[in-house]
Amino acid sequence: MMRRLLPLAAFLLVLPATLAAQSQFRTVASVDSDVITAFELEQRLRFLDFVRTPGSNREFALNQLIDDRLRIAAARRAGIELTGDGLRAEMESFAARADLSLEELAENMSAQGIELSTLRDFVRAGVTWREVVRSRFRGRAEISEDEIDRALGQTTGGTTIRVLLNEIFLPARPGRPEVEESERTAERLQRITSISAFQEEARELSVGPTRDQSGRLDWINLSDLPPQLGPILLGLAPGDVTEPLRLPNALLLFQLRAIEEVDRQSPAPAAIDYGALYLPGGSEARARAARLVDTIDTCDDLYGIAQNMPEEALERGSRAPDEIPQDVAIELAKLDPGEISTALTRANGETLVLLMLCSRIPSLEDEGDRDAIRNRLRSQRLAGFADSFLAELRAQAVIVIE
Repeated sequence: MMRRLLPLAAFLLVLPATLAAQSQFRTVASVDSDVITAFELEQRLRFLDFVRTPGSNREFALNQLIDDRLRIAAARRAGIELTGDGLRAEMESFAARADLSLEELAENMSAQGIELSTLRDFVRAGVTWREVVRSRFRGRAEISEDEIDRALGQTTGGTTIRVLLNEIFLPARPGRPEVEESERTAERLQRITSISAFQEEARELSVGPTRDQSGRLDWINLSDLPPQLGPILLGLAPGDVTEPLRLPNALLLFQLRAIEEVDRQSPAPAAIDYGALYLPGGSEARARAARLVDTIDTCDDLYGIAQNMPEEALERGSRAPDEIPQDVAIELAKLDPGEISTALTRANGETLVLLMLCSRIPSLEDEGDRDAIRNRLRSQRLAGFADSFLAELRAQAVIVIE
């Protein structure tokens, strides 16, 4: 009897390890049949924490992995690959930004349970995607002398460009059937040229806070918007509609109502000081936010509200405009210092973002170098093309989240 029990006991001892290994490699998502495993997701989460990526969580990491699959596939179709010595050189360059050798970085990552292959995949996707965007859109990213003159007017002269916009937010929470419907709706809305027709659609369809105002926004300085939006809006005529901007839980479309040059009141900001308080609880969070708004006078008040909440519930600090997440930057552009927005959500709508603009920190640099401005505008325009192209790839792909 004992002899028969021994094999069973040995099996029971190895069973937990076997199940754990199987769990690591279970599929959490697929992109056109290319699977993403639980192990990859856990590794990416650890890596994002390791490099201190703001706002990183499971949803953020999974969306990043999905986008990387789309980027690599696009690079493969374009005949762009990064392997061998080229890949190692890019990884060494990544390590050098932290004043480390690749070996030192790998050792530090290993101490946090992060495999070198995680860095390799991250770098490969980023570098090949840049090459895809450059090769695909280089001809459309050229900057004219007039555009440089306008940019100089925003940074060194006494005038600035401001825009008058309508907006429509369409629901697009990842993994929900609403995404496909919203993408079809966005395609239809892009064909609208009538301002009144777009405003009527905003009253009917928008899930954003400006729905009751028919999507109408007040004048916004172009320099206050995310850098990649500037070249896109400058290329529109009144009545034109942008391609949809993909936000964490929504698609956002802008329609240009008017554009004008006005006397500058303040220089373009070098950094934005803001606070973001993350309130979980779905509809209850929105009710709580409505109560909190009346109690907040300055950004420092956010610390008192967050004192009994998890540390990650409050994000507060100053960041350069091009380092701020696009949806956050768009909302901040609509605010004056001390004002609050509750338009954004995270975690598939279950967490509300109470966003407050603290101040805009002006630039004191001399930006009169035309070549530097040309390069900056070209980079911003390429970033806009990249965002739109990635959104197009997402719309065309079969993405399944387990």
